[in-house]
Amino acid sequence: MTFRLFQRRSVWWPTWRGWLAAALLVLLTGRLLFLNIYPFLAVTERVDAHALAVEGWVHDFAMRAAVAEFKTGSYERVFTTGGPVSGSESYTNDYNTSASVGASRLRAAGLPHEVLQMVPSRVMDRDRTYSSALALRDWFQDHHLSVQSINIVTEDVHARRTRLLFQEALGKDVTVGIIAVPNPDYDSAHWWRYSEGVRDVLGEAIAYVYAKFFFYPPAHGTDAETHAAGQTP
Repeated sequence: MTFRLFQRRSVWWPTWRGWLAAALLVLLTGRLLFLNIYPFLAVTERVDAHALAVEGWVHDFAMRAAVAEFKTGSYERVFTTGGPVSGSESYTNDYNTSASVGASRLRAAGLPHEVLQMVPSRVMDRDRTYSSALALRDWFQDHHLSVQSINIVTEDVHARRTRLLFQEALGKDVTVGIIAVPNPDYDSAHWWRYSEGVRDVLGEAIAYVYAKFFFYPPAHGTDAETHAAGQTP
């Protein structure tokens, strides 16, 4: 009996036509993803709601769009969300949060003071959107406010991730709608021609994949859920 270290096997191997077909398939798939990634991330799907939430970190163009949304919809209350402003080492007070800054910008854009409520998050971690959504959920519970549906205003490609995380935090009993306000600094139809567009789209695509497949909400009762502040701006 011969002691053998190798044996001969027959395998299927693509011809040059096979390699060409595979390359064309990869290019076609990549092109479809490339052209559809922006509208996928920057989704707008309103629901019938009397509550409107605005992410407090958004820029003035989105604040103006939020005011217009309030005036044309059937909303009764507007909530601003967000944690400690960028650059803060930790939470200091409710007025040093994106929720407070956003409320001030909404008032400056013409939103009536009496319908406005800031709901700051006191958590400063990497999952800020989810922490902000938890703060809103806790405010509803603490104030015995039953909300069955809510629309959220945010900026363009952040929209799909915002809706995902707010839905996770608010629970299945609340229908979450989303409104993506396009960034006027670049043409969304040709976002790849602008450095800001490339940064926004690629960054949010990665962040959405993380939120969708690798993010696990903290257990109830942890420090990450101590959010409620609820002061009127």
